[in-house]
Amino acid sequence: MEIRRDVFQAIADPTRRDILNLLTHKSLNLNSIAENFDVSRPAISQHIKILTECGLIVIDQKGRERYCQVQPEKLSAVADWLEPFRKMWENRFNQLDNLLNQLKEDKDE
Repeated sequence: MEIRRDVFQAIADPTRRDILNLLTHKSLNLNSIAENFDVSRPAISQHIKILTECGLIVIDQKGRERYCQVQPEKLSAVADWLEPFRKMWENRFNQLDNLLNQLKEDKDE
C-alpha cells in the first residue's frame, strides 16, 4: 500500500518545519542539517524523505554530497488554505480600529 503524503502532513511535525526554516537560507547537505538537531541522523533522513515525497525539498547530488534545497512554491497550498483566515482577522482588526477611532472622537467632543 502506497502512503499518500501532502504538504500539511509534512509541516505538521516541528522538526520538519525547522528543517524547512534552515533550508530557506541556503541549501545544506544531510550532515549539516543533522548537526542542528538532537536526534539521530537516520531520524533526520526520515524527515528529509517525507519532505522530499511531499515536494517541499529536492536533493541535488554534488560529488559525494547530497544537498537539500527547499521548494517554497509547494507551500502555496498552505497559503491558499490560510487566506480566508487572514482576511477574517484583517476584517476584525479593521472593525476594532473603527471602534477605537469612534471612541476617541466621542471622547474628544
